Amino acid sequence: MTYRCPLHCAFCSNPVDYMRHRQELDSAQWRQVLSQARALGAAQLGLSGGEPLLRDDLEDLVGHARQLGFYTNLITSGVGLTDARLGALRAAGLDHIQLSFQDSTRELNDFLSSTRTFDLKQRVARLIKAHGYPMVLNCVLHRHNLAHVGAIIEMALQMGAEYLELANTQYYGWAWENRLGLMPTEEQLRTAEAVVATYRARIGKRCRILYVVPDYFEKRPKKCMNGWGSVFLGVAPDGAALPCHAARMLPGLTLPNVRTQSLHDIWYHSEAFQRFRGTAWMPEPCRSCDEKERDLGGCRCQAWLLTGDAGRTDPVCDKSPDHASVHAVVMHGRLADHPLAPHRPLAPVPEAPLVFRTDAASLRLSGMAR
Repeated sequence: MTYRCPLHCAFCSNPVDYMRHRQELDSAQWRQVLSQARALGAAQLGLSGGEPLLRDDLEDLVGHARQLGFYTNLITSGVGLTDARLGALRAAGLDHIQLSFQDSTRELNDFLSSTRTFDLKQRVARLIKAHGYPMVLNCVLHRHNLAHVGAIIEMALQMGAEYLELANTQYYGWAWENRLGLMPTEEQLRTAEAVVATYRARIGKRCRILYVVPDYFEKRPKKCMNGWGSVFLGVAPDGAALPCHAARMLPGLTLPNVRTQSLHDIWYHSEAFQRFRGTAWMPEPCRSCDEKERDLGGCRCQAWLLTGDAGRTDPVCDKSPDHASVHAVVMHGRLADHPLAPHRPLAPVPEAPLVFRTDAASLRLSGMAR
């Protein structure tokens, strides 16, 4: 809904050049988009950002989506989510809220977002429960907080969370800029995975824990958005229609825009949604692989970032001729300065060579700074 955000997270998935895309759809345009999507058969609506709460018309758009029959999910940092606003969103028909944390400690949470928001998030979590919503927490994991996984789970349990998503950083947007400062070691990942398994066995269904391993440490890539142009259609704040969240980074891919095209035409006829749909586009070794329907060639953005060609096999796959490029990134991250070692689970926040998401950094990285 917007790229504007009060946080400055170093792992933000928004494009680093978001300052190029500051013109946002207005309320009437968003209502038209939602109506078209519902007419196509879309059933679930995720409202994300940036921070969606910076949109004054959020409640109105939630109400419109509810009238259309959508199941609505708000993904938020919690900044701006007051008791009054929660009541208004509840009245408008919002079904679900996912609240993000950066860590279980105030020091690291506030360092990673470059804001003082930990206490605010704690208050917002209590408000969400008070308004009868299921407690759904999200925490992005990386080298700086993987050693805190147990403490993060304990925090979620103390809050009464029904769901906890522990999503290891996917390296796009700002996370790609900071990949050497965020990349964990395989030992960190496996240790954290073992902690999660122990908690799952102990707490059962009290809290469902999702643990998403980053592709870089696997031998096969994930199916990009469950298949490019298969089940997901994203609309960026400026109206660009996206086959995946990060697709606007791909050179040579002309994205359609909902300001000038209908969603029907975008989904069924646009070149961007057709480009990597299905399997006909695949190069070798994907084309002859008996697993090609399982991962559909992997992530196009990952392929471009690691090889310079979005049409190549995702290098995460160990059948890819470019697989060594993944090892190179992992090893560079391993050899980089690593002040928060696994044996220091509650170490003080260090100075880190991270590029925090700010308007000034976006201008500089996109070549717009004067």
